[in-house]
Amino acid sequence: MDENRPQILVTNDDGIFAEGLSVLRDALAEIGEVTMVAPERPRSASGHAITLHKPLRLEKVSIPWGGEGYATNGTPSDCVVLANFALMSHCDLVVAGINLGPNLGEDLTYSGTVSAAMEGAICGIPAIAVSVADFEYLDYRPAARFTARLARQVLQRGLPPDVLLNVNVPNLPEEELTGVAITRQGKRRYEGRVERRLDPRGRAYFWLGGEIIEDIAGAGSDGEAVRAGKISVTPLHLDLTSYPVSEALHGWDL
Repeated sequence: MDENRPQILVTNDDGIFAEGLSVLRDALAEIGEVTMVAPERPRSASGHAITLHKPLRLEKVSIPWGGEGYATNGTPSDCVVLANFALMSHCDLVVAGINLGPNLGEDLTYSGTVSAAMEGAICGIPAIAVSVADFEYLDYRPAARFTARLARQVLQRGLPPDVLLNVNVPNLPEEELTGVAITRQGKRRYEGRVERRLDPRGRAYFWLGGEIIEDIAGAGSDGEAVRAGKISVTPLHLDLTSYPVSEALHGWDL
């Protein structure tokens, strides 16, 4: 490994054997030394969970798409911590993806992919999360090529502290993409649903799910950009404080 080249960590929440992870690795290998660390199984919608109640393990594995990576029994956020503190001598960039399906609006609060990039920002490392905004017939290559171009810019220019970039790429051939939009987080809400079933022994179990009931793709939003065939790049900040409400609360009788 050439320590003089940028050291890049790639991870995801779809698992170490996901095709999108390997396509991303291949694109980023053009600009740096890439280390893959990902969950041993899919961990979608795991959010920003970290593992505190059991040991974490790292195992080098062969990837069906070529090369090797490290699988762990931990979460996507665990992957970033393990790579940064137990595996890599240093890390210049964290890239999480390429996720199967969009991470738009409130989706990002559940997303293990976005949370892995957030963990990178928490560790003081510039970070990008990237998703293809579909679940079928995906071609990851346009998203991978764009992410490599964006990664070059991030490595050259840096990002402010506690900031990460959330990228959503329409599932379109490269020649049909209509541009790149710098966007804000939109709104994408689901109808909560719990389905109760019985196992063969008559004991109840539940499936959580829900359909989209509100998808507000307003002007300048991530959803609007993707609907228009544009790549959405949304800068996210780790500070969740609502400063206007904070000011208002000073006037409450508390």
